[in-house]
Amino acid sequence: MASKLISLLSPEERIVSAKLTQLHHALSIEQRDSAQDFSFTSQDTIYRCVKVACFDLGFIHQDSELIARAWSKQSSRSSFDPHDWPCDLNDFDSHPARVSKFASCPQHLGLYVVAPTAEWVSKLAQAGVKTIQLRFKSEQGELIHQEVQEAVRSVRDHPCHLFINDHWQAAINCNAYGVHLGQEDLGSANFDAIQAAGLRLGISTHGYSEMLRAIAYQPSYIALGAIFPTTLKAMETAPQGIGRLHQYAKLLKAYSLVGIGGVDASSISKVLDCEVGSVAVVRAVIQSKDYVSAIAHLQSYFVTN
Repeated sequence: MASKLISLLSPEERIVSAKLTQLHHALSIEQRDSAQDFSFTSQDTIYRCVKVACFDLGFIHQDSELIARAWSKQSSRSSFDPHDWPCDLNDFDSHPARVSKFASCPQHLGLYVVAPTAEWVSKLAQAGVKTIQLRFKSEQGELIHQEVQEAVRSVRDHPCHLFINDHWQAAINCNAYGVHLGQEDLGSANFDAIQAAGLRLGISTHGYSEMLRAIAYQPSYIALGAIFPTTLKAMETAPQGIGRLHQYAKLLKAYSLVGIGGVDASSISKVLDCEVGSVAVVRAVIQSKDYVSAIAHLQSYFVTN
């Protein structure tokens, strides 16, 4: 697709497009300085070439379109610079209120562990995890209510923030701290009921179009992922990587952010360097031979960040 689009560009435009394919360096924290500066004046050319380059970089169609528009608007104010990835929400035609519509949560939620059962929630709370999400999979309403109720009960005597994945009605009924919703849940959740109950709201995102959709709801926090490959959940988008996470965090710096997806002890430091306030893990704790030691080790990274 990208090669066909490139063939339609003029020779001068192809030079710009070739330069833009070097943006994978700009998206890499370690190699960002290897990209070359250049200027170009045609906004239409910038729009088309950035879109082609984004296809080359593996962005989905919706995100390539959004980036191209934003870069064109940004370049209308100054010369084009491949280092200068769009990081102003105004260039993405997004003007949400900076104050959350929902109850606020800390900007830095710290280590965030996703648990499959109420039993695990209890163990994590006792081990000192400050932010936990119950991701309990079931279609049985009564069983869901029992699991959520038990999870909420298990953290009452601990300084812990408990979010309930998907099951917003059970979270309201059991007076949980908050709810976490995926993009697929946004069309069916009752946001007025969640807000009226005083619950916090977190929303998953996997790129620009989903981030812009999420901030329109004015959530308490936004999850950015999947950063690395993960086998725990089928993903429609490719792993975002550290470079993109770095740019996403700059764009959404006014929000409480959680990096998620395939993070473990070998990569958590790089994720925190992107200036997200929290990092979510699953396998790094739940599948660890010694989950208490794993938690202590992962939490140590937050002391110096």
